[in-house]
Amino acid sequence: MTKLRQAMIDAMLVWGFAARTHESYLYAVTDLAKYYRRSPEQLNTGEIQDYFLYLVKERHLSPASCRLSLNGIRFLYQEVLQREFEAKIQVPKRSQRIPELLSRKEVAAILEACINRKHWILLAVCYGCGLRVSELLNLKVRDIDGERQLLRIDQGKGAKDRMVEIPETLLLQLRRYWQLFRPYEWLFPGRDPTTALAVSSAQKCFTASKCKAGVDKVGGIHSLRHAYATHQLVAGMPITQLQHQMGHKDIRTTLRYVHWLPNYQGGDSGTDLIADLEVDHEWKK
Repeated sequence: MTKLRQAMIDAMLVWGFAARTHESYLYAVTDLAKYYRRSPEQLNTGEIQDYFLYLVKERHLSPASCRLSLNGIRFLYQEVLQREFEAKIQVPKRSQRIPELLSRKEVAAILEACINRKHWILLAVCYGCGLRVSELLNLKVRDIDGERQLLRIDQGKGAKDRMVEIPETLLLQLRRYWQLFRPYEWLFPGRDPTTALAVSSAQKCFTASKCKAGVDKVGGIHSLRHAYATHQLVAGMPITQLQHQMGHKDIRTTLRYVHWLPNYQGGDSGTDLIADLEVDHEWKK
């Protein structure tokens, strides 16, 4: 490992970046070095600008990928090398597309199609609490506060903890799940019980259930989070409460869901989405 790589790892640890951010930023800097076959310390402003032109014109990277590379490389120069980042980089604008939102009927069909008990509760928690897949898979048994009906999200996006409400029906299903499978540490363990279920496994179980249910809308397991947000707004959850539930730093991110609901009127409270779907899984051995 080079001194520069170690210095960047140390800097990211000090900043408290998530593991996935570590990987993404290191990849961005490594890719830059491989392109020029020189250390980033030796590159000038023009070379950095040419590299981003290459990412767009030759590699056809998405706006999100270009922006991630820019953030990682800028972090290297500003926080590790302590140099002014003078490169003027204009990354492509992110296209603002309305996702194909799942209706309650479609969510119910996806859950109903999931016959694996562990996978069913996984999808139900993702939808019923509106979680990101990384937050979902990082859940531990101790994160459930049954008495207060709260779920602790440990180090969610932005390295922030938060508490989200667990619908009463979902909490009952979680208790049944624990009684049957007795997870010890991770709420959703992988094949090795000392590790959490992999993201790819969660995506596969969602995709399989969606296909079995005959739902052909585009989108992975994150679609359940979008569905949660829009369904809660329709049910009357205040926008500020939804912002907290979703873990959005900027309320403008939450307001995007309002823009996707032209008839949104606001309201006083949300709803128990799992109960409202009238979906009850058979918890039999």
